[in-house]
Amino acid sequence: MTTFNQAIPKLATTNIAAAIAFYETQLGFTKQFQMDDYAGLERDHVEIHLWGCEDRSIAENTGCRISVTQIETLYADYQLKGVIHPNHPLGIRPWGMQEFSIIDPDGNCITFFELIDEEPEAAYQ
Repeated sequence: MTTFNQAIPKLATTNIAAAIAFYETQLGFTKQFQMDDYAGLERDHVEIHLWGCEDRSIAENTGCRISVTQIETLYADYQLKGVIHPNHPLGIRPWGMQEFSIIDPDGNCITFFELIDEEPEAAYQ
């Protein structure tokens, strides 16, 4: 039987150097490698790749979700850094997740979430 082992989101950026700086200084990732307009960053067990792209609209229509623990602590840290998406602050969602989102400088949306309930509300269909 096939097993899926890992997923690594690839997010578009119009400025690879600026994106790397944002992920390192604002989100706490560490650059693992860079080859011209392609880079990989990591924080704990999560890896994100960035690729150079001239069309900002690609990034503005892209996103990913990252599972975390102690989401309140992460949220407080990111609040101090001013990176929280104004339309998606920390909150409990009907699907059993506590989550919030950030938007990177290119418009990629990253949602951080933590499971809080094994059974999502029956009303959410």
